[in-house]
Amino acid sequence: MRSDQMKAGVTRLPHRSLFKAAGLTDWELERPIIGIVNSQNDVIPGHIHLDSVCEAVKHGVLAHGGTPLAFPAIGVCDGIAMGHDGMRYSLASREHIADSVEIMAMAHPFDALVFIPNCDKIVPGMIMAALRLNIPSVFVSGGPMLPNIVRGKKLTLSSVFEAVGGHAAGKVGDSELKEVEDKACPGCGSCAGMFTANSMNCMTEAVGLGLPGNGTIPAVHGARIRLAKDAGRAVMLLLEKGIRPRDIVTDDSLKNALAADMALGCSSNTVLHLLAIAHEAGISLDLSLINEISGKTPHLVKLSPAGDSALTDLDQAGGVPAVLKELEGLGLLNTSCITATGRTLGENLKGVTNQDPNIIRDPGRAYSKDGGLAILWGNLAPLGAVVKRGAVLPEMMTHSGPARVFDREEDCTEALLAKRINPGDVLVIRYEGPKGGPGMREMLTPTATLAGLGLDSSVALITDGRFSGASRGASIGHVSPEAASGGLIGLVQEGDTISIDIPNHKLELLVGEAELERRKASFRPVEKPVPRGGYLERYRRMVGSANTGAIFG
Repeated sequence: MRSDQMKAGVTRLPHRSLFKAAGLTDWELERPIIGIVNSQNDVIPGHIHLDSVCEAVKHGVLAHGGTPLAFPAIGVCDGIAMGHDGMRYSLASREHIADSVEIMAMAHPFDALVFIPNCDKIVPGMIMAALRLNIPSVFVSGGPMLPNIVRGKKLTLSSVFEAVGGHAAGKVGDSELKEVEDKACPGCGSCAGMFTANSMNCMTEAVGLGLPGNGTIPAVHGARIRLAKDAGRAVMLLLEKGIRPRDIVTDDSLKNALAADMALGCSSNTVLHLLAIAHEAGISLDLSLINEISGKTPHLVKLSPAGDSALTDLDQAGGVPAVLKELEGLGLLNTSCITATGRTLGENLKGVTNQDPNIIRDPGRAYSKDGGLAILWGNLAPLGAVVKRGAVLPEMMTHSGPARVFDREEDCTEALLAKRINPGDVLVIRYEGPKGGPGMREMLTPTATLAGLGLDSSVALITDGRFSGASRGASIGHVSPEAASGGLIGLVQEGDTISIDIPNHKLELLVGEAELERRKASFRPVEKPVPRGGYLERYRRMVGSANTGAIFG
């Protein structure tokens, strides 16, 4: 056993003594030692309940012959960090989480790991660590939050952000604003729509690292605790069979996950994270593959913010397995891929049915014949940009308009609330990329304000930053190269015409080459100040471009 490095033989007498100081018995030390990575904290609503999930995992491990030892991982709540300098640390935390898990699992050589994430960067950070360590691993998330129903309408976190713009436009009164604030997020779990957290938990299940149900079983349901116990059992089975993360995450299983991504209409952040995950697995994943898979995968599910349904509706319809079953019928999956159950994907899908064709549409009634995400190319994004196509209104699929240029997210939001933005404009928010931010902030505040003001049907937004999964509208992010690296987005001037053609995957700045060359001659990228000697300073030096997943070089 791998754990024998720290517990077997006469030379490990001091090590066993220290374990006994922690309360472990001889018989517990004779068993495989299973690390449990628990990201519980009292800050994130999606994580406040994870100790109960952790206890259930421990029961599963103990019942099947292992000794569980839990240790913590940090987590940032993107909703609370949104719209201020705290968001600079969100994406940056992904690399820190991966590194810290590596440190713990190498300093204390566990035989296997169970990961308990739930939100945003915590999920991909842990997957990156699992692939780097490549010891038997299972993921069990904390599950999604329930939506709240007020006056017959389902509310989620995006409802709260959009209420800010609605209030500024005079559409939402003070009492309604307070009601939305008090009721939209009723309790524990990852925010109730197909935002980044739930998108990544569904991707974890689709790629095979999480058990069926990982992405959709609500946080407050007993089935979530049962799933956690099953995860403890499953990790012991994977250890016995010698199945490791790199056996599960393969070129084929990543393509399966991308197909599920397109069918589900997941967050645009999945592109960033799947690129980083592929890199840790030693797999080449190119942005052009996303358009290729999207081009043959129908968009079958529309949840908040693109639609009115929530993750609970998807769960009742059969969850991710029911979506995968539809894709299997179209021949879009490799069902021979091994999964965390110890069985193949095809074996997992036997007997699965779609319980609600109104939530998971059959391919003949798909929302569109192609997937929920698209990669755009052009002189403004020669290395690519990402849009959540499934959340764009039909009238904004093609758009051309004058640029309104901002070097900070806050300046754009201020202009929106002051009603200085006009229908037809194209908002450009730059110097918010991985290096330029630094940290590639999410732009939910301006996109939600746009929607609340009723401008999402006439105004587009492009950025070298990124968007929350709760964003909707013609919101184009991850523009690469970013402004801080000399990208053309840094040369855009107020009033320049920008052309967006999502069906044809084009993003163009309509300015002549001679004029662009003149601008380049005097261009000096802006460098935003960060705390000297702090994590962001190191992050800026090490982080790469969004088109390769914003990984460390």
